Amino acid sequence: MSNPNPTPCESCVFYVYDEDYDAYVCGVNLDEDEMVSFLTGTRKACPYYRYYDEYKSVNKQI
Repeated sequence: MSNPNPTPCESCVFYVYDEDYDAYVCGVNLDEDEMVSFLTGTRKACPYYRYYDEYKSVNKQI
């Protein structure tokens, strides 16, 4: 089943690796209503999506 959500999860800051599942998962704790809308595809875009910019992190370290 393809992801009905048009946001690219792979570039989201909340897309993290879970060792228990041995896969990448969304790190945001969704409530029941949000999970239903995500799984059914009724929501057009993820409200928690934030672009992960690794260069921004590096610039803060310099």
